[in-house]
Amino acid sequence: MPLFGHQKYTLVRVKKKEIPDGLWSKCEDCNQPIYNKALEDNLKVCPKCNFHFTLTAKERINFLVDTDTFKEFDADMVSKDPLGFQGPKTYLEKLDQDQSLTGLKDAVITGEAQINSKRVLLGVTDSRFIMGSMGSVVGEKITRIIEYATDKQFPLIIISGSGGGARMYEGVFSLMQMAKTSAALALHHESGLLYISVLTNPTMAGVMASFAGLGDIIVAEPKALIGFTGPRVIEQTIRQKLPQNFQRSEFLLEHGLIDMIIHRKALKQSLSQLIEYFG
Repeated sequence: MPLFGHQKYTLVRVKKKEIPDGLWSKCEDCNQPIYNKALEDNLKVCPKCNFHFTLTAKERINFLVDTDTFKEFDADMVSKDPLGFQGPKTYLEKLDQDQSLTGLKDAVITGEAQINSKRVLLGVTDSRFIMGSMGSVVGEKITRIIEYATDKQFPLIIISGSGGGARMYEGVFSLMQMAKTSAALALHHESGLLYISVLTNPTMAGVMASFAGLGDIIVAEPKALIGFTGPRVIEQTIRQKLPQNFQRSEFLLEHGLIDMIIHRKALKQSLSQLIEYFG
């Protein structure tokens, strides 16, 4: 028997059981972990605090429209490089990167669909593609569905999620899209037709200052950041503390900029009812 203080020990290495990546997500609002399958089943809404995670354009279309009714328009339209933009990455390199990442040609999908058997023209931006910013292709595709809706006398729905506003890589060509989309919407409005603008987190800058802010009815998801310039930039500029929840959906509803806040689960039914009432 070994003496006290001179015992022999055997070192046993136990392999740590690792949890595979991609099973859990952390809520950006309440910081609670969420099982990804549960998150998907809940339309990517946190079951604990109701925070609305960002959706891709295709995910939004899939949960919003009737099965197999969406017909995409202008699917192969792609941006050029009018300025020959140079930087850490060229504009063409940035386009190629985001096309590979998202499977999209540009930051918006447009088309015709049915929502509870009601025929609509639909546009949905995708914030994964250069932050959902509006360049020539986005402006052209949005304008085309507005004009098509006017011609066919259909209601129009555009779901915006743009943190990038007008796309700097295209300079004045992107700024021109603000006027072009707004002019098309003016004709749509003069025809007595319904346009519902749905704002998601975030909807900012040139997109908010043009087609996203011109809805006959403007609705937003809960807690979405909506405005022109972000709150941090405003605070640094005016050197004042902004009100709590400034530029969030709830603040803007209270101050009259938007008409309704609609939970993602209720969006399809609510849009269908709005079309029935006003369309």
